[in-house]
Amino acid sequence: MLFPSDCRICGVSLTNISRLPVCEECLDGIRPLSGKVCSVCGERVFSPHVFYDVGGGLLCRLCHAVEPPFEKAVAYGRYEEGLRDLIHLLKYGGVRPAANVLGRMLADAIVLLDPVLGKEPIAAIPVPLHTSKRRERGFNQAELIAAAALKLNSAEGRFYLADHVLERRRETKSQIGMTPHQRRENMRGAFTVTRSKAAVEGREVLLIDDVYTTGATVSECARVLLRAGASRVWVATVARTPKMASTYSQIETPADQELSEAAEVPSARAG
Repeated sequence: MLFPSDCRICGVSLTNISRLPVCEECLDGIRPLSGKVCSVCGERVFSPHVFYDVGGGLLCRLCHAVEPPFEKAVAYGRYEEGLRDLIHLLKYGGVRPAANVLGRMLADAIVLLDPVLGKEPIAAIPVPLHTSKRRERGFNQAELIAAAALKLNSAEGRFYLADHVLERRRETKSQIGMTPHQRRENMRGAFTVTRSKAAVEGREVLLIDDVYTTGATVSECARVLLRAGASRVWVATVARTPKMASTYSQIETPADQELSEAAEVPSARAG
């Protein structure tokens, strides 16, 4: 005989048997982002640190200092409490049904890009894991979440999953505790386009990951895709790590070398 388990987030006893051992209260407590955010990277902006682009859109300090290689990044919610625990259930607990719930959240985030996306079919590319990490985990969480989201996307045929375009060619260190600069250095040269340039050349690309922290990972992926010929790169994640206002003064402006590298990447935003 099977019995319901306890909620893997709050510990309360579940009343029904479910493939996802999380109670409705915990799921209902995961709310979408609200408040003023940077129009490019999605970071929360605070009044002493607000800048504006030429169109009047809000910019955070970092996006004001240097234009990211991607056009715009969106996320469903903050990487904290219930949402963080749900992502951990998938990544570290191996509870794959969590990908379906996270996919619904990602689909909601992708809708935020509807007004600015092109009309042609867009390649949805999950951020890859290194082969050793994928072998250890048994799956790439970004792929599972992306696949679930695309099944739910109302714009049928607009996106197609392109899960073998990017490859993580070297294993990177865990980025927990790293500064923004250390994260950028850790990701430098970590990705490559595995297929012919025809897979991305002249196409818009939607880069998908579970969490956006400092943007180092998606920025490096975006640079590689643009160098391979992608026309524009958009970013969608389930969660975004929030920063407190007090940390804005500690944000590092990219070094001159990184600024010159960004200048080498063709940008469609200026046009």
